[in-house]
Amino acid sequence: MVEASSPSKHGAQPLPAKTEPGNYFVSNYPPFDQWRAETIPDFLQRLEEPRHADGPLGLYFHIPFCRKRCNFCYFKIYTNKSNSDIDRYTEALVQELKHYAKKPKLKSRSPEFIYFGGGTPSYLSIDQLHSLSEQSQKILSWEKVQEISFEGEPGTLNAKKLSAIKQLGVTRLSLGVESFSDHILAANNRAHEGKHILSCYEKARELNFAQINIDLIAGLQEETDTSWDVAIEKTIELAPDSVTIYQLEIPLNTLLYKHIHSAQAQPVPLHSWDTKAGWVRRAFTALKEAGYEQTSAYTAVKDPDSHQFMYRNALWHGADLLALGVASFGHISDGLYQNEKDFDHYISTVRAGLLPIQRSYELTQEEAMIREFILQLKLGWVNFDYFSAKFSVDMRNRFRAQLEALGQQNLIRADAQGIVVTSDGLLTVDHWLKNFYLPHHRSIIEQRSTLQSQ
Repeated sequence: MVEASSPSKHGAQPLPAKTEPGNYFVSNYPPFDQWRAETIPDFLQRLEEPRHADGPLGLYFHIPFCRKRCNFCYFKIYTNKSNSDIDRYTEALVQELKHYAKKPKLKSRSPEFIYFGGGTPSYLSIDQLHSLSEQSQKILSWEKVQEISFEGEPGTLNAKKLSAIKQLGVTRLSLGVESFSDHILAANNRAHEGKHILSCYEKARELNFAQINIDLIAGLQEETDTSWDVAIEKTIELAPDSVTIYQLEIPLNTLLYKHIHSAQAQPVPLHSWDTKAGWVRRAFTALKEAGYEQTSAYTAVKDPDSHQFMYRNALWHGADLLALGVASFGHISDGLYQNEKDFDHYISTVRAGLLPIQRSYELTQEEAMIREFILQLKLGWVNFDYFSAKFSVDMRNRFRAQLEALGQQNLIRADAQGIVVTSDGLLTVDHWLKNFYLPHHRSIIEQRSTLQSQ
């Protein structure tokens, strides 16, 4: 049933005048604060159910180790763990995978895509990487794997380690460049310098990785128009296969947020959302002129036919993700879960033969539909027939008011086949996706935003 309301109620609000603390990036649905420990038994029971028509399965390894903690980082990471701690952790990852592989829902399934994320996966030693890979393949076969993505921090990547990563079968190497300016990198507490970027990129090209991605962040501390233009120019000069650009946000668990609210600290100048959106627009315009095609709200690709991003595309179309490691987020057959956040508790739980789940959420059919819909909008287009076939829902009627309002604001264009998100819509997509949330979830987000801005 279409919610009875005027189209204006569902229109996108103007971008905030300034960047307020809090999360804006939409990575899942329902909101994480709706996930509960009380539903863990339901998720565990789901794992005991027999397999049926399976979609794609992905495997995610969270590697939570870094040389330094960036000012803007909100992930679960550690900068003070010993090599023996890391060995204990990678052993726990393997043990956790063994626990899952015994469950009827996952037994004998083979992943089609794998992601090493962090943190900094390239922080691991060559021996640790090889051991983790080899042991994991003995538990769940990698014979069907089509893509292995691997995140790397330029300062941790030399020729020897890059060669070892290539031997793991990595097809997509994603370099956390963020900026080419040594001054800006230092101001944001990044561990690497500009010289590390060029060195590791050249060596990675020599090894012929199938796809090299460069990450940039618009709105870092002390960024300027000039430094941003230089970052775009240097990126285009390197000619990576894809470029991913995010706009800086300030979650409450970041060093930047703590600095902003410290009585002793100097005021931190922050770029407005309008400024950040303008920089991203300039970047994508320049990339388009250089022969790239924008394939999502954040990514431009040189050759979309050759350089897909299966991890993203599959997840945003409802694929299962078996996520391993401290604080990681996974999705199995419409059951969402997050692992324990404490390092030692995670390891001790796995060693006790238990799954280290901290909270979960059981999706209704309607919530599963909305989850895929909002995530696919971030790709820049949605096909109505897909949702009719999978969920038996006519999205044009289900979200008529929202689509009309967003269309009037030139954020989307909708026709009988589907939705195309405009360039303006892609720049602001994470600010207006909440219009498609169920009313009680939307009110939670709006209330939280009000509290954070006070």
